[in-house]
Amino acid sequence: MLDKKEPSKKQKRKRGRLGKHFTDKVSAFDNAMTQFDRAANILKLTKSQVAVIKEPRRVTEVKLPVRMDDGSIEVFTGLRVQHNIARGPAKGGVRFHPDVSVDEVKALAFWMTYKCAVVGIPMGGGKGGVVVDTRKLSLGELERVARRYFAEMIDLFGPDSDIPAPDVNTNPQIMAWFMDTYSMHERRHVPAVVTGKPLEIGGSAGRVSATAQGMVYCVRKAFEHLSISLAGATVAVQGFGNVGSYAAKLLRQSGCIIKAISDIDGAFVSDNWIDVDLATKHVETHGTLKGFDETAGVEKLDDPMKLLELPVDLLIPAALENQITGENAHNVKAPVIAECANGPLTPEADEICEKKRVFIIPDILCNAGGVTVSYLEWVQNRMGYYWTEERILDDLKRMMEDSFAKVLQTALAYEVPMRTAAFIVSIERVTEAAELRGLYA
Repeated sequence: MLDKKEPSKKQKRKRGRLGKHFTDKVSAFDNAMTQFDRAANILKLTKSQVAVIKEPRRVTEVKLPVRMDDGSIEVFTGLRVQHNIARGPAKGGVRFHPDVSVDEVKALAFWMTYKCAVVGIPMGGGKGGVVVDTRKLSLGELERVARRYFAEMIDLFGPDSDIPAPDVNTNPQIMAWFMDTYSMHERRHVPAVVTGKPLEIGGSAGRVSATAQGMVYCVRKAFEHLSISLAGATVAVQGFGNVGSYAAKLLRQSGCIIKAISDIDGAFVSDNWIDVDLATKHVETHGTLKGFDETAGVEKLDDPMKLLELPVDLLIPAALENQITGENAHNVKAPVIAECANGPLTPEADEICEKKRVFIIPDILCNAGGVTVSYLEWVQNRMGYYWTEERILDDLKRMMEDSFAKVLQTALAYEVPMRTAAFIVSIERVTEAAELRGLYA
Protein backbone atom coordinates (compact mmCIF):
# COMPACT_ATOMS: atom_id res chain seq x y z
CA MET A 1 0.00 0.00 0.00
CA LEU A 2 1.26 3.47 -0.88
CA ASP A 3 2.27 5.70 2.00
CA LYS A 4 0.12 8.84 1.88
CA LYS A 5 1.83 10.62 4.77
CA GLU A 6 3.02 14.17 4.44
CA PRO A 7 6.63 14.29 3.22
CA SER A 8 9.23 14.94 5.89
CA LYS A 9 11.20 18.19 6.08
CA LYS A 10 14.19 16.33 4.68
CA GLN A 11 12.10 15.10 1.73
CA LYS A 12 10.79 18.59 1.09
CA ARG A 13 14.33 19.97 1.07
CA LYS A 14 15.33 17.23 -1.34
CA ARG A 15 12.44 18.18 -3.58
CA GLY A 16 13.86 21.70 -3.68
CA ARG A 17 13.29 24.15 -6.44
CA LEU A 18 11.94 23.25 -9.85
CA GLY A 19 14.65 21.56 -11.83
CA LYS A 20 15.92 19.40 -8.98
CA HIS A 21 15.28 15.68 -9.15
CA PHE A 22 12.78 14.23 -6.71
CA THR A 23 12.38 10.49 -7.10
CA ASP A 24 10.41 7.87 -5.23
CA LYS A 25 13.78 6.21 -4.52
CA VAL A 26 13.66 5.16 -8.18
CA SER A 27 16.34 6.24 -10.62
CA ALA A 28 15.41 7.47 -14.10
CA PHE A 29 16.88 4.30 -15.59
CA ASP A 30 14.94 2.04 -13.20
CA ASN A 31 11.83 3.99 -14.19
CA ALA A 32 12.58 3.28 -17.86
CA MET A 33 13.16 -0.40 -17.19
CA THR A 34 9.81 -0.68 -15.38
CA GLN A 35 8.04 0.85 -18.36
CA PHE A 36 9.80 -1.56 -20.72
CA ASP A 37 9.04 -4.64 -18.61
CA ARG A 38 5.34 -3.93 -18.48
CA ALA A 39 5.03 -3.85 -22.27
CA ALA A 40 7.52 -6.69 -22.84
CA ASN A 41 5.51 -8.96 -20.52
CA ILE A 42 2.33 -8.25 -22.48
CA LEU A 43 4.15 -9.06 -25.72
CA LYS A 44 5.62 -12.21 -24.11
CA LEU A 45 9.11 -11.49 -25.38
CA THR A 46 11.67 -14.23 -24.89
CA LYS A 47 14.75 -13.71 -22.72
CA SER A 48 16.88 -13.56 -25.85
CA GLN A 49 14.71 -10.85 -27.40
CA VAL A 50 14.82 -8.81 -24.21
CA ALA A 51 18.60 -9.24 -23.92
CA VAL A 52 19.14 -7.67 -27.35
CA ILE A 53 16.92 -4.58 -27.01
CA LYS A 54 16.70 -3.64 -23.33
CA GLU A 55 20.15 -2.57 -22.13
CA PRO A 56 22.39 0.10 -23.77
CA ARG A 57 24.99 -1.21 -26.22
CA ARG A 58 27.64 1.37 -25.36
CA VAL A 59 28.29 3.75 -22.45
CA THR A 60 31.20 6.17 -22.89
CA GLU A 61 32.63 8.51 -20.27
CA VAL A 62 35.43 10.98 -20.96
CA LYS A 63 37.26 13.70 -19.06
CA LEU A 64 37.32 17.09 -20.72
CA PRO A 65 40.23 19.39 -19.76
CA VAL A 66 39.28 22.96 -20.65
CA ARG A 67 41.32 26.13 -20.25
CA MET A 68 39.25 28.79 -18.51
CA ASP A 69 39.40 32.52 -19.14
CA ASP A 70 41.70 33.08 -16.15
CA GLY A 71 44.24 30.61 -17.54
CA SER A 72 43.41 27.75 -15.16
CA ILE A 73 42.41 24.30 -16.37
CA GLU A 74 39.13 22.74 -15.26
CA VAL A 75 38.22 19.13 -15.99
CA PHE A 76 34.60 18.31 -16.84
CA THR A 77 32.96 14.91 -17.28
CA GLY A 78 31.35 14.08 -20.62
CA LEU A 79 29.00 11.18 -21.34
CA ARG A 80 27.49 9.52 -24.40
CA VAL A 81 25.23 6.48 -24.41
CA GLN A 82 24.14 4.53 -27.48
CA HIS A 83 21.19 2.39 -26.49
CA ASN A 84 20.09 0.50 -29.60
CA ILE A 85 20.90 0.98 -33.30
CA ALA A 86 18.92 -1.88 -34.86
CA ARG A 87 16.68 0.56 -36.75
CA GLY A 88 19.40 3.03 -37.72
CA PRO A 89 22.10 5.35 -36.38
CA ALA A 90 21.86 6.59 -32.79
CA LYS A 91 19.92 9.83 -32.41
CA GLY A 92 19.62 12.01 -29.34
CA GLY A 93 20.48 15.28 -27.67
CA VAL A 94 23.36 16.47 -25.55
CA ARG A 95 22.51 18.28 -22.31
CA PHE A 96 24.78 20.54 -20.25
CA HIS A 97 23.67 20.41 -16.61
CA PRO A 98 25.33 19.97 -13.20
CA ASP A 99 23.03 17.01 -12.39
CA VAL A 100 23.92 14.95 -15.50
CA SER A 101 24.72 11.34 -14.53
CA VAL A 102 25.33 7.99 -16.22
CA ASP A 103 22.00 6.72 -14.90
CA GLU A 104 20.11 9.68 -16.34
CA VAL A 105 21.80 9.53 -19.74
CA LYS A 106 21.20 5.77 -20.00
CA ALA A 107 17.50 6.35 -19.34
CA LEU A 108 17.30 9.17 -21.88
CA ALA A 109 19.05 7.07 -24.54
CA PHE A 110 16.62 4.22 -23.82
CA TRP A 111 13.63 6.53 -24.28
CA MET A 112 15.12 7.84 -27.53
CA THR A 113 15.25 4.33 -29.00
CA TYR A 114 11.55 3.83 -28.45
CA LYS A 115 10.64 7.43 -29.23
CA CYS A 116 12.15 7.06 -32.70
CA ALA A 117 10.43 3.71 -33.16
CA VAL A 118 6.96 4.86 -32.06
CA VAL A 119 6.92 7.61 -34.73
CA GLY A 120 8.49 5.36 -37.35
CA ILE A 121 11.84 7.11 -37.70
CA PRO A 122 14.63 4.82 -39.01
CA MET A 123 17.00 5.69 -36.18
CA GLY A 124 18.04 4.32 -32.80
CA GLY A 125 18.52 5.89 -29.40
CA GLY A 126 21.44 7.92 -28.12
CA LYS A 127 21.97 10.62 -25.51
CA GLY A 128 24.85 12.64 -24.14
CA GLY A 129 25.73 15.17 -21.52
CA VAL A 130 28.37 17.22 -19.80
CA VAL A 131 28.37 17.78 -16.04
CA VAL A 132 28.58 21.57 -16.02
CA ASP A 133 26.71 24.63 -14.82
CA THR A 134 26.55 26.77 -17.96
CA ARG A 135 25.56 29.84 -15.92
CA LYS A 136 29.12 29.95 -14.57
CA LEU A 137 30.76 29.93 -18.00
CA SER A 138 31.65 32.79 -20.28
CA LEU A 139 30.72 32.43 -23.96
CA GLY A 140 34.31 31.51 -24.78
CA GLU A 141 34.44 28.89 -22.03
CA LEU A 142 31.14 27.44 -23.21
CA GLU A 143 32.49 27.10 -26.73
CA ARG A 144 35.65 25.38 -25.52
CA VAL A 145 33.63 22.91 -23.41
CA ALA A 146 31.38 22.14 -26.39
CA ARG A 147 34.23 21.65 -28.86
CA ARG A 148 36.26 19.57 -26.41
CA TYR A 149 33.26 17.30 -25.81
CA PHE A 150 32.72 16.69 -29.50
CA ALA A 151 36.40 16.20 -30.21
CA GLU A 152 36.77 13.65 -27.41
CA MET A 153 33.73 11.71 -28.69
CA ILE A 154 34.51 12.10 -32.39
CA ASP A 155 35.03 8.37 -32.98
CA LEU A 156 31.39 7.82 -31.98
CA PHE A 157 29.74 10.61 -33.95
CA GLY A 158 28.95 10.62 -37.66
CA PRO A 159 26.00 11.04 -40.07
CA ASP A 160 25.59 7.27 -40.29
CA SER A 161 26.53 6.32 -36.73
CA ASP A 162 25.41 8.85 -34.08
CA ILE A 163 23.75 12.22 -34.65
CA PRO A 164 23.43 14.56 -31.62
CA ALA A 165 20.95 17.41 -31.19
CA PRO A 166 20.13 20.16 -28.65
CA ASP A 167 18.79 19.31 -25.20
CA VAL A 168 18.74 20.99 -21.79
CA ASN A 169 21.03 24.06 -21.82
CA THR A 170 22.26 23.43 -25.36
CA ASN A 171 21.07 25.30 -28.44
CA PRO A 172 21.61 25.88 -32.20
CA GLN A 173 24.86 27.79 -31.54
CA ILE A 174 26.35 24.83 -29.66
CA MET A 175 25.23 22.53 -32.49
CA ALA A 176 27.07 24.85 -34.88
CA TRP A 177 30.25 24.43 -32.83
CA PHE A 178 29.72 20.65 -32.82
CA MET A 179 29.28 20.56 -36.60
CA ASP A 180 32.28 22.80 -37.22
CA THR A 181 34.51 20.72 -34.93
CA TYR A 182 33.58 17.51 -36.76
CA SER A 183 33.92 19.14 -40.19
CA MET A 184 37.39 20.47 -39.30
CA HIS A 185 38.52 16.98 -38.31
CA GLU A 186 37.04 15.50 -41.50
CA ARG A 187 38.37 18.36 -43.67
CA ARG A 188 34.98 18.60 -45.38
CA HIS A 189 31.55 20.13 -44.75
CA VAL A 190 29.40 17.60 -42.84
CA PRO A 191 26.11 19.26 -41.80
CA ALA A 192 24.32 15.92 -41.24
CA VAL A 193 26.49 15.06 -38.21
CA VAL A 194 24.19 17.07 -35.90
CA THR A 195 20.66 18.43 -36.07
CA GLY A 196 19.09 21.49 -34.50
CA LYS A 197 21.60 23.76 -36.25
CA PRO A 198 20.99 27.39 -37.23
CA LEU A 199 19.21 27.76 -40.58
CA GLU A 200 22.24 29.46 -42.12
CA ILE A 201 24.36 26.31 -41.86
CA GLY A 202 21.90 23.55 -42.68
CA GLY A 203 19.25 23.72 -40.01
CA SER A 204 15.61 22.96 -40.76
CA ALA A 205 12.67 25.30 -40.78
CA GLY A 206 10.30 24.48 -37.94
CA ARG A 207 12.93 22.77 -35.75
CA VAL A 208 12.93 25.29 -32.86
CA SER A 209 9.25 24.80 -32.06
CA ALA A 210 9.00 21.18 -33.25
CA THR A 211 8.77 19.44 -29.86
CA ALA A 212 5.98 21.72 -28.68
CA GLN A 213 4.23 21.59 -32.05
CA GLY A 214 4.24 17.79 -32.02
CA MET A 215 2.76 17.87 -28.54
CA VAL A 216 -0.06 20.17 -29.71
CA TYR A 217 -0.97 17.74 -32.52
CA CYS A 218 -1.21 14.96 -29.93
CA VAL A 219 -3.21 17.09 -27.49
CA ARG A 220 -5.74 17.96 -30.18
CA LYS A 221 -6.27 14.29 -30.95
CA ALA A 222 -6.47 13.40 -27.24
CA PHE A 223 -9.11 16.06 -26.55
CA GLU A 224 -11.01 14.92 -29.63
CA HIS A 225 -10.93 11.32 -28.37
CA LEU A 226 -12.10 12.42 -24.91
CA SER A 227 -14.81 14.69 -26.39
CA ILE A 228 -13.33 17.73 -24.63
CA SER A 229 -13.20 21.14 -26.29
CA LEU A 230 -9.65 22.48 -26.58
CA ALA A 231 -10.92 26.04 -26.96
CA GLY A 232 -11.19 27.49 -23.48
CA ALA A 233 -9.28 24.63 -21.82
CA THR A 234 -7.09 25.73 -18.91
CA VAL A 235 -3.40 24.80 -18.92
CA ALA A 236 -0.46 24.73 -16.48
CA VAL A 237 3.06 24.43 -17.90
CA GLN A 238 5.95 23.27 -15.71
CA GLY A 239 9.16 24.50 -17.29
CA PHE A 240 9.35 27.63 -19.44
CA GLY A 241 12.39 26.89 -21.55
CA ASN A 242 12.26 26.39 -25.30
CA VAL A 243 9.70 23.58 -25.19
CA GLY A 244 7.52 24.96 -22.40
CA SER A 245 7.37 28.48 -23.77
CA TYR A 246 6.44 27.29 -27.27
CA ALA A 247 3.90 24.88 -25.78
CA ALA A 248 2.22 27.77 -23.97
CA LYS A 249 2.31 29.97 -27.07
CA LEU A 250 0.93 27.33 -29.46
CA LEU A 251 -1.82 26.21 -27.06
CA ARG A 252 -2.86 29.81 -26.53
CA GLN A 253 -3.16 30.12 -30.32
CA SER A 254 -5.43 27.05 -30.20
CA GLY A 255 -7.76 28.87 -27.80
CA CYS A 256 -6.43 27.53 -24.50
CA ILE A 257 -6.11 29.64 -21.35
CA ILE A 258 -2.63 29.49 -19.82
CA LYS A 259 -3.17 29.65 -16.06
CA ALA A 260 0.33 28.93 -14.73
CA ILE A 261 3.97 28.65 -15.82
CA SER A 262 7.22 27.97 -13.99
CA ASP A 263 10.97 27.70 -14.29
CA ILE A 264 13.94 27.29 -11.96
CA ASP A 265 13.10 30.57 -10.20
CA GLY A 266 9.52 29.72 -9.29
CA ALA A 267 5.95 29.04 -10.37
CA PHE A 268 3.58 31.85 -11.34
CA VAL A 269 -0.19 31.68 -11.54
CA SER A 270 -3.00 34.01 -12.57
CA ASP A 271 -6.71 33.99 -11.75
CA ASN A 272 -7.32 35.15 -15.32
CA TRP A 273 -4.57 34.11 -17.71
CA ILE A 274 -0.83 34.38 -18.16
CA ASP A 275 0.29 36.72 -20.93
CA VAL A 276 2.67 34.32 -22.71
CA ASP A 277 4.23 37.01 -24.88
CA LEU A 278 4.95 39.15 -21.81
CA ALA A 279 6.45 36.15 -19.99
CA THR A 280 8.65 35.35 -22.98
CA LYS A 281 9.92 38.94 -23.13
CA HIS A 282 10.57 38.83 -19.38
CA VAL A 283 12.78 35.75 -19.81
CA GLU A 284 14.58 37.31 -22.76
CA THR A 285 15.36 40.36 -20.61
CA HIS A 286 16.09 38.74 -17.24
CA GLY A 287 17.17 35.21 -18.17
CA THR A 288 14.46 33.56 -16.04
CA LEU A 289 10.94 34.24 -14.75
CA LYS A 290 12.34 35.72 -11.53
CA GLY A 291 10.30 38.81 -10.65
CA PHE A 292 7.45 37.95 -13.03
CA ASP A 293 5.03 38.14 -10.10
CA GLU A 294 5.46 41.92 -10.27
CA THR A 295 3.22 41.72 -13.35
CA ALA A 296 -0.36 42.74 -12.64
CA GLY A 297 -2.61 39.79 -11.85
CA VAL A 298 0.24 37.30 -11.43
CA GLU A 299 1.15 35.61 -8.14
CA LYS A 300 4.12 33.43 -7.20
CA LEU A 301 3.42 30.09 -5.55
CA ASP A 302 5.23 29.42 -2.27
CA ASP A 303 6.10 25.92 -3.50
CA PRO A 304 6.72 25.64 -7.27
CA MET A 305 5.76 21.95 -7.17
CA LYS A 306 2.19 23.03 -6.35
CA LEU A 307 1.81 24.02 -10.02
CA LEU A 308 1.44 20.29 -10.72
CA GLU A 309 -1.61 20.18 -8.45
CA LEU A 310 -3.58 23.09 -9.89
CA PRO A 311 -7.18 22.45 -11.05
CA VAL A 312 -6.58 22.77 -14.80
CA ASP A 313 -7.79 20.80 -17.81
CA LEU A 314 -4.31 20.09 -19.15
CA LEU A 315 -1.02 19.71 -17.30
CA ILE A 316 2.24 19.90 -19.24
CA PRO A 317 5.40 18.77 -17.41
CA ALA A 318 8.17 20.28 -19.56
CA ALA A 319 11.07 20.32 -17.08
CA LEU A 320 13.12 17.31 -15.92
CA GLU A 321 12.47 13.71 -14.90
CA ASN A 322 10.55 12.41 -11.87
CA GLN A 323 8.48 15.48 -11.05
CA ILE A 324 5.16 13.71 -10.42
CA THR A 325 5.71 11.00 -7.83
CA GLY A 326 3.97 8.79 -5.31
CA GLU A 327 4.11 11.78 -2.96
CA ASN A 328 2.14 14.24 -5.08
CA ALA A 329 0.30 12.22 -7.77
CA HIS A 330 -2.78 11.92 -5.51
CA ASN A 331 -3.09 15.70 -5.65
CA VAL A 332 -2.90 16.05 -9.44
CA LYS A 333 -6.26 17.35 -10.61
CA ALA A 334 -5.74 17.68 -14.37
CA PRO A 335 -7.65 15.01 -16.34
CA VAL A 336 -5.05 15.13 -19.14
CA ILE A 337 -1.25 15.16 -18.86
CA ALA A 338 0.93 15.81 -21.90
CA GLU A 339 4.53 14.80 -21.15
CA CYS A 340 6.81 17.28 -22.87
CA ALA A 341 9.64 16.30 -20.52
CA ASN A 342 11.28 12.87 -20.55
CA GLY A 343 10.12 10.64 -17.70
CA PRO A 344 8.25 13.26 -15.63
CA LEU A 345 6.18 10.58 -13.86
CA THR A 346 7.61 7.82 -11.68
CA PRO A 347 6.09 4.30 -11.84
CA GLU A 348 4.26 4.97 -8.57
CA ALA A 349 2.74 8.13 -10.03
CA ASP A 350 1.75 6.21 -13.16
CA GLU A 351 -0.19 3.69 -11.09
CA ILE A 352 -1.96 6.40 -9.12
CA CYS A 353 -2.89 8.39 -12.22
CA GLU A 354 -4.06 5.24 -13.98
CA LYS A 355 -6.45 4.49 -11.10
CA LYS A 356 -7.68 8.09 -11.27
CA ARG A 357 -8.28 7.60 -15.03
CA VAL A 358 -5.98 10.46 -15.96
CA PHE A 359 -5.34 10.39 -19.71
CA ILE A 360 -1.56 10.57 -20.18
CA ILE A 361 0.07 11.27 -23.53
CA PRO A 362 3.41 9.53 -22.84
CA ASP A 363 6.75 11.21 -23.39
CA ILE A 364 8.01 8.85 -26.10
CA LEU A 365 5.04 9.93 -28.20
CA CYS A 366 4.16 13.37 -26.88
CA ASN A 367 7.58 15.01 -27.20
CA ALA A 368 8.69 13.14 -30.33
CA GLY A 369 8.10 16.20 -32.52
CA GLY A 370 11.66 17.38 -31.92
CA VAL A 371 13.34 14.18 -33.08
CA THR A 372 10.89 13.92 -35.98
CA VAL A 373 11.93 17.27 -37.39
CA SER A 374 15.56 16.47 -36.52
CA TYR A 375 15.19 13.41 -38.76
CA LEU A 376 13.74 15.62 -41.50
CA GLU A 377 16.70 17.99 -41.07
CA TRP A 378 19.11 15.05 -41.41
CA VAL A 379 17.32 13.96 -44.62
CA GLN A 380 17.58 17.48 -46.04
CA ASN A 381 21.28 17.64 -45.15
CA ARG A 382 21.90 14.36 -46.97
CA MET A 383 20.10 15.63 -50.09
CA GLY A 384 21.47 19.16 -49.97
CA TYR A 385 17.94 20.39 -50.66
CA TYR A 386 15.81 22.26 -48.10
CA TRP A 387 12.05 22.34 -47.67
CA THR A 388 9.69 25.14 -46.65
CA GLU A 389 8.33 25.34 -43.11
CA GLU A 390 4.89 24.51 -44.51
CA ARG A 391 6.25 21.23 -45.92
CA ILE A 392 7.98 20.43 -42.61
CA LEU A 393 4.84 21.06 -40.55
CA ASP A 394 2.71 19.01 -42.93
CA ASP A 395 5.05 16.04 -42.51
CA LEU A 396 5.25 16.54 -38.74
CA LYS A 397 1.46 16.72 -38.41
CA ARG A 398 0.97 13.57 -40.47
CA MET A 399 3.62 11.59 -38.59
CA MET A 400 2.45 12.66 -35.12
CA GLU A 401 -1.25 12.12 -35.82
CA ASP A 402 -0.63 8.73 -37.43
CA SER A 403 1.51 7.69 -34.46
CA PHE A 404 -1.08 8.90 -31.93
CA ALA A 405 -3.79 6.95 -33.76
CA LYS A 406 -1.65 3.78 -33.77
CA VAL A 407 -0.90 4.06 -30.05
CA LEU A 408 -4.53 4.81 -29.16
CA GLN A 409 -5.69 1.85 -31.25
CA THR A 410 -3.19 -0.37 -29.42
CA ALA A 411 -4.26 0.97 -26.02
CA LEU A 412 -7.89 0.13 -26.76
CA ALA A 413 -7.07 -3.28 -28.21
CA TYR A 414 -4.90 -4.38 -25.27
CA GLU A 415 -6.90 -2.41 -22.69
CA VAL A 416 -3.75 -0.75 -21.37
CA PRO A 417 -2.73 2.88 -20.68
CA MET A 418 -1.28 4.95 -23.50
CA ARG A 419 2.27 4.65 -22.14
CA THR A 420 2.21 0.87 -22.23
CA ALA A 421 0.61 0.97 -25.67
CA ALA A 422 3.36 3.27 -26.97
CA PHE A 423 5.98 0.82 -25.73
CA ILE A 424 4.13 -2.12 -27.25
CA VAL A 425 4.17 -0.41 -30.65
CA SER A 426 7.81 0.64 -30.44
CA ILE A 427 9.15 -2.57 -28.88
CA GLU A 428 7.55 -4.62 -31.64
CA ARG A 429 9.29 -2.47 -34.24
CA VAL A 430 12.70 -2.58 -32.57
CA THR A 431 12.44 -6.33 -31.94
CA GLU A 432 11.53 -7.02 -35.56
CA ALA A 433 14.46 -4.92 -36.81
CA ALA A 434 16.89 -6.67 -34.46
CA GLU A 435 15.71 -10.12 -35.53
CA LEU A 436 15.85 -9.26 -39.23
CA ARG A 437 19.44 -8.06 -38.85
CA GLY A 438 20.47 -11.06 -36.75
CA LEU A 439 23.81 -11.32 -34.95
CA TYR A 440 27.23 -10.82 -36.49
CA ALA A 441 29.21 -13.81 -35.25
